[in-house]
Amino acid sequence: MCGCTPMEERMNQIIVIGGGPAGVIAALRARELGASVTLVEKGRLGGTCLNDGVAPTRVWARAARLRRDYERFADYGWVSPPPELDFDRLRTRTQQVVYHMHEKKQLLSHLESAGVTVYTETGRASFSDPHTIQTESGLKLQGETFILCAGGHARRPDFPGREFTLTHHDIWSVDRLPASAVIAGGGATGCQVATILSAFGCRVWLMEMYPEILGIEDQSVSQAMRKALARRGVEVITGISGIEAVEMNGRDLYLTYGQDGTSHLIKTQAVILASGWPGNADELNPTAAGVETRRGYVVVDDHLRTAAPHIFAAGDITGRMMLVQSAGLEARVAAENAVLTPGQLSQHQIVPHGGFTDPEYASVGRTEAQVAAANLEYLTATVQYAELDRAVIDGLTEGFVKLIVSAENHRVLGAHVVGEQAVEIIQILAAAMTADMWVEQLAEMEFSYPTYTSIVGMAARKIVYELGVMPLAPQWRNLGKSIAAEWERAERS
Repeated sequence: MCGCTPMEERMNQIIVIGGGPAGVIAALRARELGASVTLVEKGRLGGTCLNDGVAPTRVWARAARLRRDYERFADYGWVSPPPELDFDRLRTRTQQVVYHMHEKKQLLSHLESAGVTVYTETGRASFSDPHTIQTESGLKLQGETFILCAGGHARRPDFPGREFTLTHHDIWSVDRLPASAVIAGGGATGCQVATILSAFGCRVWLMEMYPEILGIEDQSVSQAMRKALARRGVEVITGISGIEAVEMNGRDLYLTYGQDGTSHLIKTQAVILASGWPGNADELNPTAAGVETRRGYVVVDDHLRTAAPHIFAAGDITGRMMLVQSAGLEARVAAENAVLTPGQLSQHQIVPHGGFTDPEYASVGRTEAQVAAANLEYLTATVQYAELDRAVIDGLTEGFVKLIVSAENHRVLGAHVVGEQAVEIIQILAAAMTADMWVEQLAEMEFSYPTYTSIVGMAARKIVYELGVMPLAPQWRNLGKSIAAEWERAERS
């Protein structure tokens, strides 16, 4: 149902605020459990993921990957002039994909056919009391129980000239491609935008306040991605104190930033902010409902219940794991606890994630630093893509797989991948961790040949060798850590 009525007098059993992945799944799951459900969305259904987040990013990443593949044409016998980017056609393609995904999902009809009452384009919703919300469009609803799925927004730090900057949301709708860009924020989003714009021929600076980009990742991933970006012409600047100002002069921007107590100046055509994702909790007037917030996020317990017993939350607004897959899990848990007696727990233990950079990177479980800090006995094994036949065939030998395994029970504690199809490879390792597999079982799996996923078996066999559980003649034990009985290998210098 699009549009609004001034006031709805009846008491709704469950009201879901937000129509992104978390909100849609929460509403559908609550209906599956027999509740009457109303969903309120301030804009279009689909949330950031579908409208101006993952979907547009992946389209542009695909375009960048095609440009990269051209560079290997001659190696495989193809001769053609260098391709040129038609930016207008790329924008059209992006819009087509977003539209197609909306049409494919048919979110509105799916929700309504399930019996969910849906209000879209309502503007922001906020609490006027613990059981009443009112939207900017004048809609007023009363509810017994609420599930808050209002998402988050791109952070805009306060500095002179910030009105001249873009967020990573804005970049997908610009009418021309900048010749140069400074990207502020070296997390997943910043790195993805940096690799895309670099592939399109832009000069790119990537700035980060911490000592390393991708600071939450294993150090091996952070260091490898920094080197990969540098090879692609991206200038990575870490350890900055912040952006001091941005000034405009014609079509150019002059960005001043601080580093080591000194101010530095960069002339560029675009400044893109990718430095945070605060939750939208404060726009809901949470204090009127007795909901506690912290830094824009709703504070929840492991049942996803807020300080108000009748209000639950899921997705980015909780600030826990701001990923689509995590939002879906939280939405199901929140809906079940809202409809039934709260008993389901939301604990993110095995959550694969990654970035559609070039090369891709992906991780699951703990980093080596986290394992070491926990005083666990562990072993690591790293296999380079250069040892993988499929990578050699495709000419994509940049990257590695790193396994971290418990020396005590032989379970995988963490896995980290950089390279082609890293985001796909990590799913196998996440499944192995979820199934509580021993590394010996991974080592014995028969992976198709030649595939990228077979590198998982190679890394597992390397760990098994080092664990000492592989039957070997004594003399082989003295030869070190190289594995002789491996078809896919490369000579080590």
